[in-house]
Amino acid sequence: MSKHPLVKGVEVDAQTRCAHYQSDRDIIAIKFHCCKEYYACYYCHHEQAGHPPSKWPRQQWGEKAILCGNCHHELTILEYMESKRCPQCEHRFNENCSLHYPLYFDRK
Repeated sequence: MSKHPLVKGVEVDAQTRCAHYQSDRDIIAIKFHCCKEYYACYYCHHEQAGHPPSKWPRQQWGEKAILCGNCHHELTILEYMESKRCPQCEHRFNENCSLHYPLYFDRK
């Protein structure tokens, strides 16, 4: 039986929602480039990591860095950016998360 990655954050639930984002579609966690650890969101990392975040460079967007909180499937950054739902369980993602891409992903 495979073990699910640990998701850090503030008041993280079983589907990776946190104190900052709690809608039905807020079900992804992000592996931060700087520490290679999953956090529920940018604010959770800011409050708990003890170091500043770094962005994933474009050449590493093929790395698995997104975790679906519904089924625990790991997606590459590109897979996540190109889909509106998890390819494994088909749970819909929050479409407004794309507004936060500049916090996590270097678009240069």
